Amino acid sequence: MRSVILLLQIYRNTERAIHSIKNMIYNDLKELEVSVDVSATPEGWVQVDLSGEDEEFSANYLLSEYKTPVDKVEPGKEYKGYIQSIKSDRILVNVGIELSIPQSHLKPLGTGNVEQIASRFGIIPYLPVSVDVTDNSEYPKARFTKKQIDMWWDWKKSSTDRVIANSATRSELKSAIKKKGHGKDIYGIERLGVMEHAIVCREDTDGPGIVAEIGKLLISDLGVVVGNG
Repeated sequence: MRSVILLLQIYRNTERAIHSIKNMIYNDLKELEVSVDVSATPEGWVQVDLSGEDEEFSANYLLSEYKTPVDKVEPGKEYKGYIQSIKSDRILVNVGIELSIPQSHLKPLGTGNVEQIASRFGIIPYLPVSVDVTDNSEYPKARFTKKQIDMWWDWKKSSTDRVIANSATRSELKSAIKKKGHGKDIYGIERLGVMEHAIVCREDTDGPGIVAEIGKLLISDLGVVVGNG
């Protein structure tokens, strides 16, 4: 048997998250001779136990596709991780270890304090992000990659609002939107992670209004990006 830890975070909606990840991995490996078991580590990462003729190939594929949490970082290197929390003076990102993005590194996202910037771009806990490490001292620091920042600005400059949600499957979001009668008010749902999505509103739909309507039906954190296009 071969076990791998993947850079996919499990939180809150644990049972649904593991079910969704199992389906995703089964689909990835459906052509291979391997059996799969998916669970969560105590730290909340995904553990996949593989056994069978193709277990080594499967493990290498999954690590290549989803990466693995790290226990040390190098300055100048790019890492993928999840927003851990938003503080008054910094944003913390979990890549396996905690990276701090101080307010001074958020200047490419415009003016305001950390919480105002996070609110403007719909940055919520557990959002998957990419960062560049700027130092690996005892408390390592990072900045968001140019690609990450460009994506957020593209959202902000869009002619439509976006609602950002965590801890929800695509079907749960669709169900909440339908129950509130807003199916005709959105273009679709973009996948950001396994349980993290962006609801793309139509031009005449108010993103904050959608948040107010569906928020009570979900266990999600919800952010909103009001398009300026």
